[in-house]
Parts: sequence; structure tokens; C-alpha cells
Amino acid sequence: MVSLGLVSLVSGTQPLLPGDGHFRIDPGFSSTINSDTSDPAVLSTEGQRSNPVDFTAEELKELQRRFGVHGPQPELAQLLTLGLDQLTPLRARTVNRLEQLQPIILRESRLQGVNPMLVAAVLFDELQHAKPGEDLPLAVESGLFKTHGPAQLSVGELVHQGLLRPDASEAELSAARQQLLDPERNVVLLVGKFARLSRALALPTERPLDASSSPRDAKALATLAYLHNGKLDYPARILSYMQDPSLHALIYSIRKPILSPVI
Repeated sequence: MVSLGLVSLVSGTQPLLPGDGHFRIDPGFSSTINSDTSDPAVLSTEGQRSNPVDFTAEELKELQRRFGVHGPQPELAQLLTLGLDQLTPLRARTVNRLEQLQPIILRESRLQGVNPMLVAAVLFDELQHAKPGEDLPLAVESGLFKTHGPAQLSVGELVHQGLLRPDASEAELSAARQQLLDPERNVVLLVGKFARLSRALALPTERPLDASSSPRDAKALATLAYLHNGKLDYPARILSYMQDPSLHALIYSIRKPILSPVI
């Protein structure tokens, strides 16, 4: 059930069991996320389910109670986000940075059973909307920013993955922040985060989740995206980026050296 991993993993508290009278997951999600999609009844339920990025009021209430829900960005912030996405030079720069990370995205996603397009979409979004100067060493050590690197991860993620003690010293925290500033290490940790959440949610890890062919998988991917960012408008943006043809070409293209013709 989504509630078990989603609530306990982020908050660190004991999960609520499905029948304890507290949390009820969207029936469409709970009946299909871990079900056999070859079952006609399951397919029928999926066909009736709402948009995968829509969470029920009951789900949101419980998520807010247990670890906080930020809600959608203010309208002005959403307009700024849309405006940034239309800036061709910024997009080209973002795609170029993402291209440099392509080998590590594919390698780690393959190793940990994560959809590489989910990883690419999150990285694209975070790189596209990064704040100027937030990854400068001085700014990082000042404590002004709580998240770092291409995927905007916090040192808490290293704690979740067992790579940093909860009572880490200041020197250990400083070293952890430096890890997050390393682009390749940051991507490894992002893929590890999605793998960690997938295990907690009992999602399939023997194959990548596929939003285009399975409503169940689309809901799962929306949930993973939501858990990464914590804002309700984020999953829709990530699922949209996952369908971007240019990002698909970037991630799945094969580079071949250009050979000079022999004269």
C-alpha cells in the first residue's frame, strides 16, 4: 500500500495499517498499484480512475498531517516557472548539462530498476529552475540553502540511505554537502532515493515504471515525483517532461564518433 512507505519513510514514524481507520488510499490506486494488470477487473478499474496526478482530499490530509504538504506553487511562481521553460537559451544550457549526466543516469537507473526518464525529468526541472549561486561553496556552507546539486537533495537523503549518521558531526555534515555538490554523486543519490521510495511503496523494481502504457504505473510515478518535491503541481510537470521528445532523444540516443573521410 502506498500509505505504508509514503508515510513511514518520510516521517520516520510507524506506518498506519490499511484498516486502522485513519488512512484510505484512492481505491483506483490501491486496487491496481500492486495488482496483475492482465486481470480484466483491474483494467476496468484503471479505465475509470482519475488523472494520475490527482490525489484525494483524504490522502492529502493524511500526508499533510504526517509530514507536511506544501500545496501548489503560488500563481506568480507558476507563471515564472512557465516563463523560464520558454527561454530557449536556458533550455539549451539545461539540456547540455543533462547530456553530460546521461551515462550515469542510464547506468544507475539500470542497476536500481528506476525509470531513467523519471530521473531525467526531475534533473531537467531542478536544473532549469535552479537559483543563481545556490551551489557556490560559500553559499552551501553558509546554510542559506538546504538542498544542493543538480537534483536539489538535502543531507537528510544520505541519512535515509544509511550513508550518514543521524547525529553526524559538523565536519561530517560539511563533507556530506560536498558530496551533494558533485554532479555524478548527486545523480547516484537521486536514483537511490527513487529506489528507496519504490521499495517502501512495494512498487515493481524488476522493470521500469511506464506512465504511457499503465495508469497504475503513472500514478506510482506521480507519487514518486510528489515525494521528491512535496508540491502538488510538481508531478504533472514531471510527467509532462517525461514525454518530451527532446529529453527522450537525449537519454536514449547513442553517441557515435564522427570519422573524418579518408582522402
